Order: sequence, then structure tokens, then C-alpha cells
Amino acid sequence: MGNNFKPVRKAVLPVAGMGTRFLPATKAMAKEMLTVLDKPLIQYAVEEGLAAGIEEFIFITGRGKAAIENHFDRPYELCSSLEKKGKLKELEMVQNIVPEHCRMIYTRQGDPLGLGHAVNCANHIVGDEPFAVILPDDIIYDENTPSLKEMIETYNKTGKSVVLTQEVPENRIKNYGILDTNGEKPDADGNIQVHGFVEKPNPEDAPSNMAVMGRYILTPSIFKHLEKGEIGAGGEIQLTDAMDKVLQEEGFYAHLFTGERFDCGDKFGFQQANLFFALKDDYVGPRLQAYIEEISGKASQMRAS
Repeated sequence: MGNNFKPVRKAVLPVAGMGTRFLPATKAMAKEMLTVLDKPLIQYAVEEGLAAGIEEFIFITGRGKAAIENHFDRPYELCSSLEKKGKLKELEMVQNIVPEHCRMIYTRQGDPLGLGHAVNCANHIVGDEPFAVILPDDIIYDENTPSLKEMIETYNKTGKSVVLTQEVPENRIKNYGILDTNGEKPDADGNIQVHGFVEKPNPEDAPSNMAVMGRYILTPSIFKHLEKGEIGAGGEIQLTDAMDKVLQEEGFYAHLFTGERFDCGDKFGFQQANLFFALKDDYVGPRLQAYIEEISGKASQMRAS
């Protein structure tokens, strides 16, 4: 039998952050425009959404983020120049980033009051529909079916909100929202019922080591809790707090992530992502592999001396 759950067509992308961990590079440019190999971070997020069937992207922006809007616009002058020069491969790269049937919407956050506040800025645009939240700092890579698509499938089966989760080492627990799974294990599809959320607990107080990754499928009931503006951990309006209330009212699922995740809001994670995607590139990969072996040998000699 089918169900009457509304489809997930919209995604909210909070991009108002200042990127202070990447200064001075982000002094005059949006951190989401930092490139991993040859694409900006924000494009990886949008491509992931497209692969999952998202048709409307809602960017929660702030000051200095015009480059994001320009990136997804059609650059007529550049397209004309590339076409005249016969650079059809390059033309394809800049012309068809987003299919014509998709919409890109931009709205400002104003005050940086936390992730919950940023998501609530999309309230009037999302309306009474389930929606995805994609945090562009996290690049999520799957060889097969994208995790976001699997999360949407979980929502389609259950009608309940879904968060992406992954086990993290004990010393990283305090950096994440953590799931209370009541000791249960994921089912054959990688889904597990969530019994509670705890925002950035100390490891000794954490109910598990299952962390919330930067992907969410949320029902519109989340907005009635975010609208209250209740302040949580760090003096901010926490999305996790509102999710915990939705869990109590409707139930909540987590989907176990088994692919590659890169935290590109961190300098080390950003460099990991660059190496990973560069090594997969037909042109860069073999050359980079040889270079890594070369400098690794030199580094070993230096440590031995």
C-alpha cells in the first residue's frame, strides 16, 4: 500500500557563517566558495541534493555571500566567450550546474543566532512540507546510492524525520549532537529509532557514540518549536533541541552513514577532501600519487635524521 506523505522537494542550506577558521582566505570571499579540487564546497552540497531528487534549494545567507548566488546564476558573458572559442567541455561545466526545472532561493539570516535560527529563516518558504537540511561544511560521498536519497526513502516509508548518523571516537563526542539509541542497533536498511538527542555532551555523559552528521530530513512541525527562539547550548537556538521535541511528539529515525565524510569546516578535513577527490581525478590523481610518495620519503628521512 502507498502512503499520503508529502514528497521531500526542498532543501535548506545554511551558508551565513563567516568562516573564521579559514582566515585570511575568507576575509573577502564566502567560505562555501573555497574549492575542493575544482569545485566550490557549495556545489558539492547542491549536486548531492540534485542526486536525491531535490528541486528547490533555499540558501540562508548573510553579508558577503553574493558569490554563491553568482555561482549558480547563468554567466552569459562567460558562456558566450567559451562557445566562441569552441571550449565546449568548459561551457558544459558552467552552463548546466543546476537543471532548468530547479529553483534557487536566497534569504538572509540577519543575526547569527545558531543553526536552529538559520533553519527557521526558511519557515515561510518551506511551508507545510517536509524538507532536507544540508550543511555545506560536510562533504558526504557515497560510491552507490547517496545517503540523502536513502534518508528520503526512510521518510517515505515512515513519515518521520530522519537524521544522518555515524559513530565517532570518544574524544570527538563533545563536538557533536549525540543520539540516544537505547542500546538498539540499526536494521538491515541502516535505520535506527532515536530515543533522544543531546547537544555536545561530555563523553562520560553521552548516551552513545552515534553523532548527528550534517544531513537532516525534517517534518514541518519543527518550525513551531524553532519559532519559540529558546536558547540552548552555546547561547544559541539549537536545531537539536527542537528535534528532540519533534521526537517526543512524532518519533524520529537515524540513518547510518557508511561512506566518506569530510568536515570541510576544519582545515584538516578540508585538506583530506582535496586529497581524496584529487586522487580520484584522472589527470591529477597519478601525478599527485607520485608526488605524495616523493615527499613522504623525504619526510621519513627528515624524521630519521
